[in-house]
Amino acid sequence: MPHFSRRSFLHLSAAASAVAAFRGMTEPMLAAAARRRPHSKDAVLIDANENPLGPCQAARDALAAIIPLGGRYSDNLTDELVSIFAQQEGLSPDWIYCTAGSTPPLGLSVLAFTSPQKSYVTADPCFEAGMHMAAITGARVVNVPLTKTYAHDVKAMLAAAPDAGVFYMCNPNNPTGTLTPHSDIEYLAANKPKDSIVLVDEAYIHLTETPSALDMVKAGKDVIVLRTFSKVYGMAGLRCGFVIARPDLLEKVVARGGQNFMPVTAIVAATASLKDPQLVSERRRINATIRQQTFQWLDRNGYTYIPSESNCFLLDTKRPGKDVRDAMAKENVLIGRVWPIMPTHVRITVGTQEEMEKFQAAFQKVMKA
Repeated sequence: MPHFSRRSFLHLSAAASAVAAFRGMTEPMLAAAARRRPHSKDAVLIDANENPLGPCQAARDALAAIIPLGGRYSDNLTDELVSIFAQQEGLSPDWIYCTAGSTPPLGLSVLAFTSPQKSYVTADPCFEAGMHMAAITGARVVNVPLTKTYAHDVKAMLAAAPDAGVFYMCNPNNPTGTLTPHSDIEYLAANKPKDSIVLVDEAYIHLTETPSALDMVKAGKDVIVLRTFSKVYGMAGLRCGFVIARPDLLEKVVARGGQNFMPVTAIVAATASLKDPQLVSERRRINATIRQQTFQWLDRNGYTYIPSESNCFLLDTKRPGKDVRDAMAKENVLIGRVWPIMPTHVRITVGTQEEMEKFQAAFQKVMKA
């Protein structure tokens, strides 16, 4: 057994406490916090960026088959999943760690690389979870507005925080669904302060054709990439993902509290999903088709939105977004939350065609009221 000093024990205890506090800052919890009341069973749920298609058939079959073995830990199943992903991406398994979705390693990365002396830098608007963890570490939070094309403004991020510990980038961005060019991420990684890291959240990467930042990880850069099976793979409720980085960076992240056994259900469903060669392209096509049809309806009716390449977009309500969200909830359609920097915009998740038609009817009613 390794020797732990009192100081290291207190450090690990503090890390565990921070992680426990952070668990309430995930996408579903943030979405639930915006709801004023419990929703009915037949409500249209387009507020949490979930995939209404759920797991693919191969994943469902794997889930059913593993249930009788649910009494075993089965570490080998996680090893197989990591091995398959490593082979597909041209990585060494030592550079990959399996996690319960991508939000836990996001928080652990902030915990590992920020402090009262090392700031947390993010776009505005962007996924808020890292800011909550930065508050726990005592780090200064630096919010940098997006560019006019709704990309991360990397030069402004660098200028705003020469003391940065973490530069967080969600690409495609949540909530705008917009992209930051790969060259901009490269520029950030090349010009960042020493000992800081670029944390690239690729939760929505499969919904686009944009190149991944994994090439920077392979090149040994101070870049950490997060992946999840919650979006295109439809496994939000099963919780599975990866944190990918150089082994020395990965060790610092995992040491902050990531050593948890993964549920066998999540592992086998994720493994089956990776083995399906058509899943990503087919679901990308479905999402893009419904998203474009929704945009065409908004255009015909004179509504303004930010064009997205993901499974969510920001819709300009021309009035307080929170009021529109509450009115939509009364129509049994739950839409996403509002970011303070854009108070008249609400986030809409792209659901099924039927769900988006119900959204259109409810939105038209609310806007004309």
